[in-house]
Amino acid sequence: MFTGPLEDRVAIVELNGTYADGVVRFDAETWGSVWADDADWDLMGHKTKGKDAIVGFWNGAMGGLEAVSFQCVPCMIEVTGNTAKSRVQTQEILKPKDAPARHVGGLYEDELAKIDGRWVFTSRTFKIIAEFGAQG
Repeated sequence: MFTGPLEDRVAIVELNGTYADGVVRFDAETWGSVWADDADWDLMGHKTKGKDAIVGFWNGAMGGLEAVSFQCVPCMIEVTGNTAKSRVQTQEILKPKDAPARHVGGLYEDELAKIDGRWVFTSRTFKIIAEFGAQG
């Protein structure tokens, strides 16, 4: 369901675009710009608290990759004042430096806040829905 002011929903879609752009370009500054300072990130059960720690963990994870194709599609955005919830479907092709590429379809469950006139993620929880090409 998409509810709330269109201007806010468009800004949240663009926030997801900024996130994806940072991933594809391995750009920690761009990627990190989408997080609140006290955000929470749950990446398949690995929980990280605070923007600096989140960006640090992401940098470590990205260090093992040669290339990433990352697309995301918001499939639900509900805006209530200066907070929002969203669900975002992802499609990723990950090429590790030392392993075959794999294709991952995932889902983010998000909470957001509008801080100083700008939307940021306050909480993101990611889980893999489908994965192809993984070893093991």
